Amino acid sequence: MTRILLVRHGQSTWNADGRWQGRADPPLSDLGRRQAEVAVDAVRDLGVHRLFASPLARAHETATIVGGALGLTVESDPRLQERDAGEWTGRTRAEIEAGWPGFLTDGLRPAGFETDDILHERALAAVQDIAAIATEPVVVISHGGLIRVVERALGSEPHSVPNLGGLDIRRIDGHDGHVLELAGRTVLVDADAVTVTSPPEV
Repeated sequence: MTRILLVRHGQSTWNADGRWQGRADPPLSDLGRRQAEVAVDAVRDLGVHRLFASPLARAHETATIVGGALGLTVESDPRLQERDAGEWTGRTRAEIEAGWPGFLTDGLRPAGFETDDILHERALAAVQDIAAIATEPVVVISHGGLIRVVERALGSEPHSVPNLGGLDIRRIDGHDGHVLELAGRTVLVDADAVTVTSPPEV
């Protein structure tokens, strides 16, 4: 049995502003960088030997902070990117509700929005490939939308994913290969307990 921890990146500047990100590439906020620093101890305690990440800045920077502290090289996989949010990219919920009345409540999506089927195919392929080569616990840093799709694929109703939270997946080996099982949710950092101290005014 091998553990694959699929977790969301630290807080980005657009997370802080409440903006849908999709494939846009905002950086981590100061709080997000601090969250990544705090996550180092949890990753060390897990005995993680490999670290994978989406190439988008908010995920890759999270992984770089963790990996740099632990001497792990970040292995980037474009299949771990967030889903494309199409015309909603960069917009707040209020802007979406004003511009596309009823879409959110009715489960509708705008032009250019990546479908669940497409996201499911690439996300599961990435996780399966990582699981196939993992011999020790690994951490995979990705995005909330992708994590929820994987959670549903593994048989659980998805919920919102906090920064540095996600899924604890187990690779179970058998005579005919391996299967992935969802052991539950995991949180590397209590995001609400992490704060950033502002420098004194001069």
